[in-house]
Amino acid sequence: MLPPDEEDSVQFEHDDETGVDDTALSRSDARRRADSRESLRAQKRDRQRVRRRRLLITSGVVASMLVIAMVATYAKLNGNIDRLDVSNMVGKDRPTPAGNLATGPLNILLIGSDVREGDGNEDYGTGNWEPGQHSDTNIVMHISGDRKSVTMVSIPRDSMVPSPVDCDGNAPVTQWRVHQWNQNFNTGGPGCVIRTLEGNTNIFINHFAVVDFSGFKDMVDALGGVPVCTPTAINDPKAKFALSAGRHTLDGEQALGYVRTRYSLGDGSDIGRIKRQQAFLSSVAQQATDSKLLLRPDKLLRFLGAATSSLQMDEDFGLGPMKDIAASVKNIGVDKIQFVTVPTEAYPKDTNRVQWAPGADELWEAIRTDRDLGTPAPTPTPTSTVPLTVTPDEIRVQVVNASGVPGLAKQAVAALAVQGFDNPTSINGDGATKGATIEFSGEHEEDARTVAAAFPGATVKKAETNLGSRVRVTLGVGAPDVVAVPNRLGTEPIPTPTLSSTPATSGTIQTRKADADLCS
Repeated sequence: MLPPDEEDSVQFEHDDETGVDDTALSRSDARRRADSRESLRAQKRDRQRVRRRRLLITSGVVASMLVIAMVATYAKLNGNIDRLDVSNMVGKDRPTPAGNLATGPLNILLIGSDVREGDGNEDYGTGNWEPGQHSDTNIVMHISGDRKSVTMVSIPRDSMVPSPVDCDGNAPVTQWRVHQWNQNFNTGGPGCVIRTLEGNTNIFINHFAVVDFSGFKDMVDALGGVPVCTPTAINDPKAKFALSAGRHTLDGEQALGYVRTRYSLGDGSDIGRIKRQQAFLSSVAQQATDSKLLLRPDKLLRFLGAATSSLQMDEDFGLGPMKDIAASVKNIGVDKIQFVTVPTEAYPKDTNRVQWAPGADELWEAIRTDRDLGTPAPTPTPTSTVPLTVTPDEIRVQVVNASGVPGLAKQAVAALAVQGFDNPTSINGDGATKGATIEFSGEHEEDARTVAAAFPGATVKKAETNLGSRVRVTLGVGAPDVVAVPNRLGTEPIPTPTLSSTPATSGTIQTRKADADLCS
């Protein structure tokens, strides 16, 4: 046996003789293994590319389906809304808009119709009611110009107010007759209600929405019910509603009975019902916030579907504008939503009806000027400071008493006569208006400016009928007393007025905040 070293040497020589190199074999094996690994990586990359392509295709399909679904949902919801053109009903002499969807204050008229025809409304057709629709609920929703607060003004349906005869949109305000408020909707629909509201308040209504019984019930059900609180038990057969005292969560059918209940509670007046409606709407605002309606697409779609299925709106008011409004008020909390009722008093000719009290002027002035109800009204300023060019003795004046205060026009005539106006006369008007209005025809605008100087804060406008050379002054509720014009004639003192149509200070208008306790 050879020593170990020699054995190794012999083996080494044997390998050399055969020409086989272990190092070369190792490199070859390494290359094959590397090629195999690269092939596997390439195959993996190919599979990943295929999966990515499939994922992109699938994602594209899903995205397309979502877009189609959203468009279809929008189209369906928007298509649910019944459009109504009221341009012929609202007249040509409308107030000047103070704002629009994008900027400034916004006024939306919300009407609850008591129509008893159509799907979901037939169950309310019994009883002594006049055929057709009436505006059972009337609310002006005023969104402040800074979009930081909302004021909901309820108008009693039994209010007796001047209204256009036969809802003629072209009838001058001076020819209007006093009617019950909800008759306007029955005669001429929302257009007549808008015309009447604008003519009595000088507030421009940007949009309107009408909902019937069925739509109201569906919206409440879509919210999952609305909590209410009643201090006394309710049993009202006319409203088909009964409820024990205390807190309850009402479904749509029950909620409709609750807001319609009138004769079995308190004095049975519409004012009492309005207070319950305001408390209910406060609860709706709280419920919509607590249920995170906007964060739940399923609830939101159900609510929007219910809301749009029974809505009637003007042609420019749909889901798009509603979305814009919602976006502009998204930071308003329930503590910044308040409810108020137009102040009323008994109507002398029928104590079962009401008329707007002097405090209503203060309320409408605040809405018209976008003033917070807690801020005092500004002091009236003279109509114009431009020098007058026509003297009183060149002007014929007729004073119309539309204030409801007997003798007011004659008092104004006496105050104008001592200043040199040419034989002023007076007549009684047919209805009641607000403030003082000065009208002229043709080239007599300068005459009208001189007359307006005697009535601070008066509105000057061109008459719709031909007055000739005469200037007409219409004195309504809240009209100012006559003052001396700068270019008056004579030195005789103006008689001290003994009559006034200016409302007494009403004090703070009572409001209800939407965050108030339900039982308050």
